[in-house]
Amino acid sequence: MHLTRRRFLAASGAATLLSLWSGPGLAAPSAHTRLLVVLLRGALDGLHALVPQGDADYARLRGALAPQQTLALDGSFALHPALGFAHELYARQQWLPVVAVAPPYRQRSHFEAQDCLENGTARPSGASSGWLNRCAAALHGVEALSVSAVTPLIMRGPAAVAGWSPPLPSAVNPILLQRLQPLYAADAQLAAGFARALRSQDVPVESGKGGQLPQAMRAAASFMAKDDGPRIGFVEDSGWDTHGNQAAVLQRKLAELDAGLRAFHDGAGASWERSVVAVVTEFGRTAAVNGTGGTDHGTGGVAFLAGGAVRGGRIAGDWPGLAPRALNEGRDLRATTDLRSVFKHLLGAHLGVPEAALETQVFPGSAGVRAMEGLLASR
Repeated sequence: MHLTRRRFLAASGAATLLSLWSGPGLAAPSAHTRLLVVLLRGALDGLHALVPQGDADYARLRGALAPQQTLALDGSFALHPALGFAHELYARQQWLPVVAVAPPYRQRSHFEAQDCLENGTARPSGASSGWLNRCAAALHGVEALSVSAVTPLIMRGPAAVAGWSPPLPSAVNPILLQRLQPLYAADAQLAAGFARALRSQDVPVESGKGGQLPQAMRAAASFMAKDDGPRIGFVEDSGWDTHGNQAAVLQRKLAELDAGLRAFHDGAGASWERSVVAVVTEFGRTAAVNGTGGTDHGTGGVAFLAGGAVRGGRIAGDWPGLAPRALNEGRDLRATTDLRSVFKHLLGAHLGVPEAALETQVFPGSAGVRAMEGLLASR
C-alpha cells in the first residue's frame, strides 16, 4: 500500500494539507494575465530540489547526496539552499511546489518524454504541433513568445509565435568544466592551469548574470511586462541530466533557476501580480543515488509554480512516499499527477481557455484528465 497523504502528514507532524481543491473567490480570467512556461531539459531531480524531510526513507535512499542544509517549508518538505529567492516567494505565498508529477509518458527516454510533454497528448509523437501554441490559437489572436535558439515543438503550430534568441555564450559550459575537474585535478602538470581557467569562467549566479537561464527569463519579462506584450511565454534550459557529480551540478543549476525567477520577478513589475511561472521537466530521477554521486532516469518529478497569481505557501499534489513498495518498479518516485491536469487548470482559470478547447484542441483525448483545482490565488 502506498503512503497516503494522511499517513505521511501524520508521520511527519505536518499541519498543512497537500492541496488538490480550489480556493474561494477566483475572479474571471483577465486579458492581462500572463503565463510563462520554463522547461528544464534533462530531468531535474525533484527529490534534490524539494527535499521530503518528513519521509523516513529519504535518508536511506540518498545518503550523502542529500543536501546537508535546507530551507524549511511546511515541516514535511524543504527547499535546496540554492533556492533562496524561491523560499522568499513561498513565505509570500507566491511559490507552490507540486509533488509526484509527470507527463503521461512513463518510460525513461529524454527524447520521448520531452516530445510527450510538448505535444500535449498521452504519447510521444502524438501530435505534430505543441499544446502551448494550440493554447494561443484557442485564445484567438493572443501573442505568444518563445525565448529559444530554435522554435521548440511546444511552440509550433497554427498560432503566430514571436521569437527571441539569447546570444551564444562566451564562456565554456560550467557543467562541462565541473565534469572535467576531477580528471585535471589528478594531473600534477595540468591541475594549476585548469584551476585558473575555472576561476576565469566563474560568474556568480547569485548576481543574476551567470548562466543562460537568468538572461532568458529576464528577456521574457521585458516583453511580457508590456500592456500589449505576449500573454504566453516559453523559456527552456538544458543541463539538468545529473548521472554523476549531482550535488555540484545542481548547486549551480538551481542557483541559476533561482536567479532566473528573481530576474523575471524584477522585470515583470506590476504584471507579476497577474503572472504564473510554471517550471517543469520531462520526468524525475531514481530515488536512490547511483555509484557516481548522481541519479538516473526516473518517473515522478516535481513542478514549481510561482507568481502573484499563484496560491502558494503550501505543497500541492499527492505524495505517494518512498517506501520500497510505494516506488514505481521499485526504483522511482511514483507519479500521482498527470502534468496536463496542472496546465488544464492554469489555462482555463488563469488564461480563460474554454473547457471544450482544453479537452479537444489543446490536450486532445484528455477528457479523463481532471483539472487540478486550487492552484490560483483569489483576485
